[in-house]
Amino acid sequence: MSIREATPYDADALAAVHAACFERPWSAAEIDRMMLEGFGLVSEGRDAFLLGRVSAGEAEILTVAVDPACRRQGHGRRLVDAAIEVARDQGAEMIFLEVAADNAPAIGIYHAAGFQLVGKRPGYYHRAEGSRADALVMKRSLSA
Repeated sequence: MSIREATPYDADALAAVHAACFERPWSAAEIDRMMLEGFGLVSEGRDAFLLGRVSAGEAEILTVAVDPACRRQGHGRRLVDAAIEVARDQGAEMIFLEVAADNAPAIGIYHAAGFQLVGKRPGYYHRAEGSRADALVMKRSLSA
């Protein structure tokens, strides 16, 4: 899988992938705005993407979405690794993310990429059936 910088022309396709992955998906307009405010990385087939941003020496991964039909092929890990490099290139010294506590596959990817648990936001995510899931806050140092 090759990764490239996402463009506004990708927003509709990325919104469709996001909708396949999350109960409360982002629209193409929201994804486009986030790319303008930060950065987007997308797989060549547009079946996996990551949005992030860098500000004041810190980076944040905002979302990672991999089409359910393409999971368990390393797309998420490659996108996270690429985001780490983008963040370093843009001068970030630390990178953060938050992930639902019940998303074990994503947590595994983040741990393997060197992220450490630094906090929890109880009941942060609202589920469609009315339940809530905690958000885990994770970080990784980008110093060499």
